[in-house]
Amino acid sequence: MLRTDREGRAWLVTQPHHAEVAGYLAAHWGNREFARLGHFAPVSDPERLRAEAVLGIAQHDNGWWEWDADPRLREADGLPLGLAEGNQREGMDRWRLGVPRFREAHPYAALLISCHAFRLHAPRVGAGLDPALRHPLYAKAAPAGLAGEEAEATRTFLAELEAVQSELRARVGADPARAGWLDPEQLDPHVRMLQLLDGLSLSLCAAVIPPLDGEARGLGADPFDLPEVPRRSRADRVTVSLRPLGGGRIVCWPYPFDLDPLPVSLQARVLDARGGPQGPFETRWHAVQPEPLRFAYCSA
Repeated sequence: MLRTDREGRAWLVTQPHHAEVAGYLAAHWGNREFARLGHFAPVSDPERLRAEAVLGIAQHDNGWWEWDADPRLREADGLPLGLAEGNQREGMDRWRLGVPRFREAHPYAALLISCHAFRLHAPRVGAGLDPALRHPLYAKAAPAGLAGEEAEATRTFLAELEAVQSELRARVGADPARAGWLDPEQLDPHVRMLQLLDGLSLSLCAAVIPPLDGEARGLGADPFDLPEVPRRSRADRVTVSLRPLGGGRIVCWPYPFDLDPLPVSLQARVLDARGGPQGPFETRWHAVQPEPLRFAYCSA
């Protein structure tokens, strides 16, 4: 659950809904300057590849469904814990559930989700990934390292992900029409786009989202940049600057979407967090009408 506390109220957005917003952004990514997903390098059916990439981005947090349907609650107010309040091992279990969910029908989408999970956790144990390609949550500084049992559990999890990725690659490659999808010229930009659109969606879900190491870094209330954004190809990368104007409008430069402005809406439940628990959470959650939050990306 994504939780932001403001003036005694908790703004709650489920992880799967946040991922759906990222999928919406993925479906609208691309214009004369920016390639659409699936079009970073020549393949026989780029629109089929695009559809798989959009699906993977839209479903990248599907493993959180069970947890958000029955979340762990804070004792102080009886409302769900925020993303940063869960422990590392619980998070890995959610990936273990979510990564293989589409392994048979949509192995490329599952592969993107697996690569995303790997890149989120590998920096915690110094796996040697290119620092320029960190998740936007880690843009300003490397995540805090792990040691001891936590580090060992993370290395085991990364090895599991690598084994799953080998299986998924084999599934994709077994179809000659999809074999080119595994080329780094295609796969790498799609994995990067999942990171970036995950970050953009998080920036809309709350003014400040605590990253995995617990230190809040502004992603929504203040101007910020998305570095190493694939533009026309894997090697052609730019920085996209985002500047909130107020009233939900956010200027992007250069502008990457197919509509200008691009309207974006998401649903949050807002619950009173003052005065301790106020009855069973399940009743409180379902009794509240989701509140629409509306934004618009624009070029000026």
